[in-house]
Amino acid sequence: MKKYCHILFLFVAASLAISCEHKDLCYDHNHSRWVNVKFDWSKAPEAAPATMSLWLFPRDGGEALRYEFVERNGGRIRLPLGDYDALCLNSDTEGLDYVQTDGFETFEVKARTTDLLTSGMSVLGVKSDGAPRAEGTENERVVNSADYLWTDNLQGIAIEAAMADDTLVLYPESRTCHYRVEISGVDNLKYVRGVSATLSGMSSGWLPGAEALSAELATLPFAMAKEAPEGEDNTANEWLTGELQVFGHCLDGKASHAIVVYAVLADGTQHAYTLDAEEVTRQIHEAPDSRNVVIRLHGLPLPKPIVNGGGFQPTVDEWQEEHVRLEM
Repeated sequence: MKKYCHILFLFVAASLAISCEHKDLCYDHNHSRWVNVKFDWSKAPEAAPATMSLWLFPRDGGEALRYEFVERNGGRIRLPLGDYDALCLNSDTEGLDYVQTDGFETFEVKARTTDLLTSGMSVLGVKSDGAPRAEGTENERVVNSADYLWTDNLQGIAIEAAMADDTLVLYPESRTCHYRVEISGVDNLKYVRGVSATLSGMSSGWLPGAEALSAELATLPFAMAKEAPEGEDNTANEWLTGELQVFGHCLDGKASHAIVVYAVLADGTQHAYTLDAEEVTRQIHEAPDSRNVVIRLHGLPLPKPIVNGGGFQPTVDEWQEEHVRLEM
């Protein structure tokens, strides 16, 4: 009896060993292969991202796969066999979130929510709560100026054991636009302690797979600073200028855009000026280069601060609002 049990044990152990070995060999040989991933920067030669991500979406509906590259030009990955759609993007961003990441066409990169007023205003003790918004934009999400983003996609990739070419090539290109705002003819600028601004009606993000702007409209805060025109050193001729990165202005080209300037004067009073939305919208929609837009405005009637107790003195934490019709 003991001899019979011993023989049975050896038989079962040998069977299990053979079964495990068979599974390992089957996986290694049939189910994956090495693939070279190359990011070709010919469409964005100036780009220098620190890291890149590759997302692959199985066409059979399986879970998306993500690979990270610390080299700008790509690298080598082990990829399960199958059919995929793929997208790539730089992953060295700080102010962006990924949403709807389970689908190739729904994958969305969105700017994160932030305060209405820039940090330069908060240093002065000015809070975003209660600051007026442009009419009709009160429900727009307030988001960061966009980080630089480069993306591309490939559809219908077949990863097979006997592939003739084991290299995937993607061509990332810039998905953000640079906006510059210049306001000349600003009255009493020397009395300003702090100034901030917002631009409304902008897209909040980008869908790399669908190659489309996010449908959500958002308001973007940006800092403004005093700047003398080139060759000028007279403070009476100073301008207000500001710059920001955006994904784009809207899906259908019909959204209205407004700039609101928030200024804190030397006496602590707070003033908000909604600039002519019609003119701002016209300049954005008719810009010769939609990726490099300059908005030039003229006329901002900042008041002189109230000193020596003269005149009506508003509470300093109340916003004085004004709508400004701009000169052309």
